[in-house]
Amino acid sequence: MGRLDGKVAIVTGAARGVGRGHALLLAQEGASVVVNDLGGEWDGSGADQRPAQQVVEEIEAQGGTAVANYDDVADWEGGQRMINQAIETYGSLDILICNAGILRDRMTFNMTEEEWDSVIRVHLKGHFVPLRWAATYWREKNKETGQPVDARVVLTSSESGLFANPGQLNYDAAKSGIATMAVVLARELGRYGVTVNAISPRARTRLTENTFGNRPSSEGDFDDRHPDNVAPWVVWLCTDAAAHLSGQNFVVGGGNVQLVSGWRVENAIESPQRWTLDELDTKWQDLFGDLPTAPAPRRAGTVAPAPAASTD
Repeated sequence: MGRLDGKVAIVTGAARGVGRGHALLLAQEGASVVVNDLGGEWDGSGADQRPAQQVVEEIEAQGGTAVANYDDVADWEGGQRMINQAIETYGSLDILICNAGILRDRMTFNMTEEEWDSVIRVHLKGHFVPLRWAATYWREKNKETGQPVDARVVLTSSESGLFANPGQLNYDAAKSGIATMAVVLARELGRYGVTVNAISPRARTRLTENTFGNRPSSEGDFDDRHPDNVAPWVVWLCTDAAAHLSGQNFVVGGGNVQLVSGWRVENAIESPQRWTLDELDTKWQDLFGDLPTAPAPRRAGTVAPAPAASTD
């Protein structure tokens, strides 16, 4: 008996890396899995149906149940087809794991409009579209039965999106948005019995090979960057044991799970009336505590001192 017997799951971007690990473990725990993947390259170019089908065959060889889906996660009709495929094939939808993504890294002053648009589309819209159709399904099901639907959503953010990484403005903006989506959706969908959480995987994939380097040199050594290490926490979030958790963000990798908090007020300065710039010149530092003294503000019409000569 698996923890997810009778459940139906969709995993986007499930043909390789972290998504593949999710799909395999979901199936091992008894879920029927829709393996979605366009089969493109890490930068979003191309398409190939074989990788998704290979994961389906791997699941079936282990005694599980799966079907492939090749729809574009950011396509409006494609997202609806994906949700409908799960419902029409297996009778319901209980779990949605949004994982698909691409990279188009570039410093902002070199980034093209296409590089911005493509990353925002796949990550941010590619989360929204299947979520929209799944949320519609769960809301209607709740209205029909009057009972909580007991569904799970796991989104995929990134540490770059949480903590910022130069050269990834498009990616970080999308991933930061996804982290916030988890909080918003948890508040919107909780009344229907849906939990929504987000994870930031710390793993070696096609997108992070240059970040996390090579695999362990010795056979049998624990590879703390193996993408399959992320799946246990994600699949656990889909079980009954995690029914009370929603609206949370986690960093997951190796044997480590970190709970990440969101924006919070650190300090404040207050005035009984509108601030003047002269007042702010004297009070701004109270926001930050013990920082080095700022240089005196330069008034209009004055000349800034010349920078010190370089000794490099």
